[in-house]
Amino acid sequence: FAVAYGLCTVAFVPRPLLNLAAGALFGSSFGLAAALAGTVLGAGVAFGLGRVLGQDALRPLLRGRLLKTADGQLSRHGFRSMLAARLFPGLPFWAANYCAAVSRMGWPAFLLATALGSIPNTAAYVVAGARAATPTSPAFLIAMACIAVPALVGAVVAWRKRHHLRGHGRPSV
Repeated sequence: FAVAYGLCTVAFVPRPLLNLAAGALFGSSFGLAAALAGTVLGAGVAFGLGRVLGQDALRPLLRGRLLKTADGQLSRHGFRSMLAARLFPGLPFWAANYCAAVSRMGWPAFLLATALGSIPNTAAYVVAGARAATPTSPAFLIAMACIAVPALVGAVVAWRKRHHLRGHGRPSV
């Protein structure tokens, strides 16, 4: 399962679906272990693939400005930046993998930040998948709150930032 999971992440299959499946198939404990193993494996494969392909091949997937910004940030503050990227909801997993691949970030920092930063979100989805048959159970409801609250906070932060940028980008009348 972990190998299939890893290959699916490289093929842009959304991790939440894979995490729900891990929980439904294997329960909370084994599902979390399988999902985290697949997460790190898939991230490592994508990182290696990105290193082999290079920036020119990845430009169609990643906007030039994003690529340049990510390269600078990940090259200077690799572990901390990747950990934050994994913890922040809404940032596509594949985008973080390929941005890191074209930076000067090292393998150990990338893999460790991916493993640690993926635990909270992965655990919430795996538990939700494991408890989906009992949607009124406390475990399911807590897992759903752990998914919904960070997503809502991330959406509000993104909206505020976009609104703030638009407000400062226009000439005053």
